[in-house]
Amino acid sequence: MAEIFEIELSPEKAADMQAIARAVDQYTKGKYPEFRILRKSIDARSRNILVRLRIEAGDHVQLPAFALHLKNVHRSEPVHIIGAGPAGLFAALACIEIGLKPIVFERGKDVRARRRDLAKLNRNGVVDPDSNYCFGEGGAGTYSDGKLYTRSDKRGDIFKVLQTFVHFGGDPDILFEAHPHIGTNKLPGIIEKMREAILQTGGEIHFGAKLTGIQCAFNSVQEITINGDQHVPVRKLILATGHSARDIYTLLHAENITLEAKPFALGVRIEHPQDIIDSMQYKCTVRDPFLPPASYNIVKQVEGAGVYSFCMCPGGIIAPCATDAGEVVTNGWSPSKRNNPFANSGFVTTVELQDTQAFAQFGPLCGMYFQAAVEKRCFAAGGGHLRAPAQRLVDFIENKISADLPACSYKPGIVSADLHGILPHFIALRLQHALKQMQRSHPKYITNEAVLVATESRTSSPVRIPRDVQTLEHIRIKGLYPCAEGAGYAGGIVSAAMDGIRIVKALINA
Repeated sequence: MAEIFEIELSPEKAADMQAIARAVDQYTKGKYPEFRILRKSIDARSRNILVRLRIEAGDHVQLPAFALHLKNVHRSEPVHIIGAGPAGLFAALACIEIGLKPIVFERGKDVRARRRDLAKLNRNGVVDPDSNYCFGEGGAGTYSDGKLYTRSDKRGDIFKVLQTFVHFGGDPDILFEAHPHIGTNKLPGIIEKMREAILQTGGEIHFGAKLTGIQCAFNSVQEITINGDQHVPVRKLILATGHSARDIYTLLHAENITLEAKPFALGVRIEHPQDIIDSMQYKCTVRDPFLPPASYNIVKQVEGAGVYSFCMCPGGIIAPCATDAGEVVTNGWSPSKRNNPFANSGFVTTVELQDTQAFAQFGPLCGMYFQAAVEKRCFAAGGGHLRAPAQRLVDFIENKISADLPACSYKPGIVSADLHGILPHFIALRLQHALKQMQRSHPKYITNEAVLVATESRTSSPVRIPRDVQTLEHIRIKGLYPCAEGAGYAGGIVSAAMDGIRIVKALINA
C-alpha cells in the first residue's frame, strides 16, 4: 500500500535528501519505510519561497521497472528514417524493440564532428547548410538546450521518453522536475550512447546522407535518392527532418506531394542579466544559492492576438541558428548548471495565413518564404557575418534607435538597429504593446539593460505535411509517414520523440 501527498520545504531543506526524509517521516508519523519524489516545483508567489514536493510513500516504493527490449535486427525488415533528431532516434529504437531494422539517413554529421562546424558558425559566421545548430545528429535540441518540457501526454508516454534519456545517461532528476532539462553540455554523450545501441543491435545510421529525391508510383512511396546518386528502394519511410529543412518542403512540393501552409510564430530573443530575472521572480536582492536561476513565462493578448515567451533559457546563451548563408536566426540554450550571467527567451507572436499573402504565389510554402524574407532582412541589417540587429528594450518601446548596446551572449555580435523597420510592422507593434503591458505587471522586466535581438523565427514549422489521423501515413502517399516538428505535429524534444514512437506503432499495422 502507498500514500501520495505533498510537502513544502525551504529551498535549503529541499536540496538535502536527509531533510526530505525527515519531513516525510514526520508527515507520515513514521508509517512508511520508503518514499520517492513524483514531482518537484518552486512556489515563488511570496517572499517566503517554498519548494513543493509530491511524494509517494509506502512499504515498497520504487521507480517502475524500465528496460529497453532491443532485439537483434541485423536481418530484419527495414524501415527507412530521414533525420536523426529526437523523432528519428526514438523511432529507430521503437523499430528495434518490435523487431524491425531502422536505416537512418542524416544529412549532417555526428555530434562530435558537428561541434567543429558550430565553432566556425559562432566565431566566423560561416554556415554549413548541412551541419549547424539545426542539422546533425540529435537534431536542433542537442546543441540548443535539451529542454524536456511538454504540455500534453495525449500523444504518448512522456515518462517512457524521460526514462529512456535516463537509461542513456540523463540525470534521474528529470523524472520529477517540473521543468526537466538535460543541458547542451550533457546531451551529446547521451545521443552517442543511443547511436551505439542502434548500431549494436543491427540498425544503421548514415551521416552526410541527404535526401535529394523521392519517387512515388500508384500513390505509394517506392524509392528515395540520397546525395543525388544513391537510389534506395523503400516500403516504409519515416520523414523526420525537423522544421528547418526547407529543401525537403521544396522537394515534396515539386513532386506534387500534398503540403499545407500553417500558422507559425516569429519575433525576437530578449536577453536580460540573470540577476534582474532572479530579483523579479524571487523578490530578492541576491538569489538564494539553493534556488536555481529563475525563469519566466509571458502570455499577453494584443488586439486578440497572442504574444508569448518561448524556450526561456535561464543562465543561457543566444545561439546563431541560421541554416543557410544570408540569414540571421536566433535561438537559446543553457548548460546543465545554467550558470551563465544572462537569461534569454524567445518573445514571439503568431503569423497567420492571411499575414503571408504577399507570398501567395508560393502556395503551401507561403509561410516559409515569409519567414525567410524576415531572416534575410535581419542579415542585411546586421551587416553580414551573422551579426544580428538589436535594440535596447526601453528604446524599442519608445521607438528610439539605441545609441549603444549592452553586453550580449550572442557570439557573432549585435548591431544597433531600428527593429520596427526590420520586423514586419504587425509583429513589431504587437511585441511593443505586449512589453508596455509588462510595464504594469512586471516593471523590473522593463529595463534598458535588456536587449532585443532579431530574429526568433524557427519556433515551429510554417508547413504541415498532412497525414491520416488513423494510419499516420501521408493522406495521399502510402508508406510515407510525416513525423514530428518538420511535419507540423510536434513542438519540442519530448513531443517529437513521442511522435516517432507513435509512427512506429502505426506502421506495424499498415
